[in-house]
Amino acid sequence: MLAKALSSAVIGIDAYQVEVEIDITKGLPAFTIVGLPETAVKESKERVKAAIKNSGYVFPDDRITVNLAPAHIRKEGTGFDLPIALGILAATETFPQNRLEEIMVSGELGLDGRIKPVLGSLSMALAAKQSGLSAIVLPHNNGKEAAVVDNFTVYASENLTQVVEYLKGESTLIEEKVNLDKLFNIQEDSYHDFSEVKGQEHVKRALEICAAGGHNLLMIGPPGAGKTMLAKRFASILPPLTFEEAIETTKIYSICGQLNSRQALITKRAFRSPHHTISDAGLIGGGAVPKPGEVSLAHHGVLFLDELPEFKKHVLEVMRQPLEDKLVTISRAKASLSYPANFMLVAAMNPCPCGYYADSRHECTCSGRQIHNYRSKLSGPLLDRIDLQVEAAAVDYKDLVDLTEAESSNSVRKRVIRARNIQLERLIHTKTFCNGQMNSRLIQKHCKLSSDSASLLENAVNKYGFSARIYHRILKISRTIADLDKKRDIQLAHIAEAIQYRVLDRNLNSL
Repeated sequence: MLAKALSSAVIGIDAYQVEVEIDITKGLPAFTIVGLPETAVKESKERVKAAIKNSGYVFPDDRITVNLAPAHIRKEGTGFDLPIALGILAATETFPQNRLEEIMVSGELGLDGRIKPVLGSLSMALAAKQSGLSAIVLPHNNGKEAAVVDNFTVYASENLTQVVEYLKGESTLIEEKVNLDKLFNIQEDSYHDFSEVKGQEHVKRALEICAAGGHNLLMIGPPGAGKTMLAKRFASILPPLTFEEAIETTKIYSICGQLNSRQALITKRAFRSPHHTISDAGLIGGGAVPKPGEVSLAHHGVLFLDELPEFKKHVLEVMRQPLEDKLVTISRAKASLSYPANFMLVAAMNPCPCGYYADSRHECTCSGRQIHNYRSKLSGPLLDRIDLQVEAAAVDYKDLVDLTEAESSNSVRKRVIRARNIQLERLIHTKTFCNGQMNSRLIQKHCKLSSDSASLLENAVNKYGFSARIYHRILKISRTIADLDKKRDIQLAHIAEAIQYRVLDRNLNSL
């Protein structure tokens, strides 16, 4: 007796179809799974056997062979429990085999037949639709997540019996549906507001430029200047996620198991703030079978690194590639996987170990060597990849007691969205969506300078020893400033302002 069920497995953030072939022949009782199964897949035979018996069905006392095709790709996870169980029941003619040909199934089985959630169900639903299947059957807790796939049927089930009765034609399964417009219109108050920040207008301006052009930012200032407070409010001025961005972000969180059952889609930009004790694998991703790290969880959002020099130097250095390529490639003996990492880096640091170098209110207790060693933890190539470097000075008393309400995040966000729309229109025929992502060819095309502007930039490059990478980043920043100013051409004032956002490069010995 031979039967086949269709399931799916995930590689990176995308899923591929897996054919679960079951062959039952006469002989001594045996249950073998082939097709490069990992430990969790091998253990499924015990779960499947108990689930079938405890659901009231007959488990065959014959020789059972399960093949997971394609057999050359290693299979991991517990999602093959349900298709294996259904394949066995189809092979024993519990229901017609042709009922399994047009649907994909995935789910972990409990010993009592309950269907438990699996990771990556959104990617599986997308793969099922691309394969031309009519529907997918998933655990109840994964239904809403997969239902965001448009024009595709997603069935949610709580136990094995429900699925078998559906395949027999004796009952129906619940079809999950979500209202995408409602999901994107939900207003959440988890973002703090810029109006709550006193003073620091020049830092707010820098954050606005970063949001408008997709640039990275480093804030340097003493303790209590409001660096962390500003960073936590940065996401509140970013443009809303598009549907495509929301799908990509949700897929990452789904395969990491960080999507709760009530959350159908991530519609807010991520804000990730890992502690400085994080490892390189935790930041970039890794493991025997590579999993996404913080830079991928911050995809289309913000990665905030507070106390930047406190991070291990080798951990910071591994960020250079994703900052440049917006992609992380992790190679291991078992697999080489790529994860998207199109994030905006916002970092904060003190000017010295004690935090009060060049602060008129406090005396710095650090020696010159201590300050040098502290700053040397940040390499030149890493600083080159951070577009803006700004000083966040201590807030004056008059600003703290000022009752005048500062500009709200909503007002700033409107200007950011307007500038982003200008960029989208300019870059419409490319795969680039903001100024921060422009390559050399696009910079040359869209960042042309007048003779005065070019002369000013040339003087700055020669005086401060800017690298070629910094030169291009200044051009991109000035292009964003011009977009915020609603100017078609980059003007002298835009170049001058962009140069001011290179604090560490302009003066390495004082702030």
